[in-house]
Amino acid sequence: MTTIANARILTLDPSIGEGPLGLIEHGWLLFKNGRVEEVHAGNPVGSADINANGRVLMPAFTDCHTHTCWAGDRVDEWAARLAGASYLDLLEAGGGIMSTVRAVRAASQQELTELLLRRLHTMLENGTTVVEVKSGYGLTTTDELKMLRAIAEADERYPGRVIPTACIGHALDPDVPRERFVRATIDETLPAVTTEFPGIAIDAYAEPAAWHLEECLELFDKAQAAGHPCRIHADQFTSFGMVEAALDRNFLSVDHLEASSTELLQHVAQSDTHAVVLPCSGFHVDRRYADARTLLDRGARLCIATNYNPGSAPCPSMPMAIALACRFNGSPPVTPEEAILATTRTPSRMLGLHNHGTLTPGARADAILLHHTNERELAHTFGTNPVDRVWVGGVE
Repeated sequence: MTTIANARILTLDPSIGEGPLGLIEHGWLLFKNGRVEEVHAGNPVGSADINANGRVLMPAFTDCHTHTCWAGDRVDEWAARLAGASYLDLLEAGGGIMSTVRAVRAASQQELTELLLRRLHTMLENGTTVVEVKSGYGLTTTDELKMLRAIAEADERYPGRVIPTACIGHALDPDVPRERFVRATIDETLPAVTTEFPGIAIDAYAEPAAWHLEECLELFDKAQAAGHPCRIHADQFTSFGMVEAALDRNFLSVDHLEASSTELLQHVAQSDTHAVVLPCSGFHVDRRYADARTLLDRGARLCIATNYNPGSAPCPSMPMAIALACRFNGSPPVTPEEAILATTRTPSRMLGLHNHGTLTPGARADAILLHHTNERELAHTFGTNPVDRVWVGGVE
């Protein structure tokens, strides 16, 4: 058992605290058997294990869109982009994602697991206890399964939760004719994933330089028929109908949305599909950010994620994603309160973890104690780690 007293507690439940963050300005909390046992205003009876000294105690972060499993690096590619090459230019020339594909194919499953665990622990230090991790750097049945097995092994060894996604439509292999590659992915890789990882989310990257609309739709229609929820990288650079199709098919999420029109974002907001914005990509690639203000004002289920990957978003920090979202995602952009919801409770619900993302009785005791006495500092101050202590299932 652990009792934390003298804390500014964000319960994320308006029914037991003030405002949308369920704020208890001065309160205490008890962790017991990996869960939140009690949370109250005031002071506990008897002594506490930890005195928060008025600092913010809140749910740990859920990062719902990452590509954290990879080998190699993309520093040379970054140098080329600094010299003027675009992200799509590199992708079309067989660089970008394909350079990581070559490194992943050369790595063993054990090497991928160890690299992933090293990055996961960095994310944990920055307050993230739940991480969605995609495959997508294998592009063959053998190598996609190798990645998914590495992700599953990392989940067994990581104190938090690792949620796998089979991003089998991530790119096209330039060494394989397009039609043959697409057919192999749909007819061979998808059934193999279904057999070994039933019910896993299926993802793809819809762009003219990657998967085309009709190719995505065939992949996803067969995936849904096999019992898979679906997600899509859509409208990062080009809007050509994939978001509309995803809404029609009740996808779990549409991710990126930098190129989406205001009208289309309104349709997203009116649907049951989550909208995932990725400000670290805009910061690192092209200074383009999704209009989260339109999404929020129309009632969207908004999530903010790092998109942590070796090429377009080499950032493991959810606090940095929050800082960027509160500066650039919309006009006016996301507020700190909205960003906290979009990095805790909402993405946890999207991933099916209904006992994560709040500090309420019965919830899993995944929590962070900030250095700050005001939660808005998460967005205001950047470039340092604001997280002082992390609990995973009540264990520090």
